[in-house]
Amino acid sequence: MIYRFRVILDNDTDEDIFRDLEIRETDTLEDLHNIITQSFGFDGTEMASFYISNDHWEQGEEISLFDLSDEDSTRLMNETSLDSVIHEAQTKLIYVYDFFSMWTFFVELAEIVEETEGNYYPNLMFVQGQVPDSAPQKLFEADEDDDFDEFEDGLDIDDYDSLDFEENWN
Repeated sequence: MIYRFRVILDNDTDEDIFRDLEIRETDTLEDLHNIITQSFGFDGTEMASFYISNDHWEQGEEISLFDLSDEDSTRLMNETSLDSVIHEAQTKLIYVYDFFSMWTFFVELAEIVEETEGNYYPNLMFVQGQVPDSAPQKLFEADEDDDFDEFEDGLDIDDYDSLDFEENWN
């Protein structure tokens, strides 16, 4: 079977920027990563992850391009087939490319169709919009809160006399 995805760039502009892609259900998330990066004009050399998402686009389990953790529990794109994480009941993924720029994409399964003989997969079906030169700025909760102060505890780090430890502790 062939999965048809719509991949939408999360941006704050009026312009819709998305790509419609086709890929075999047995291909890996790394294959999906490759066609996404190519179709949006990235070189594909930056770190990236998929996150399983619910219907409200809330970020769930991470599936990473590379294993950078000390734990063996990290799922990797090249070991994860599409049909093991995407199906009719689970249709959404969040894709983040380049963790310094935070290019964020909403990946949604649009339909599942029979493979068309003579077509090559993965396949870029449709392109809408041009990718901006830099990633759209993300507004985090702390950015939205005007009263946020990371030093709100009121401690003066230069006032050693009021800190709760002995100067010659060793």
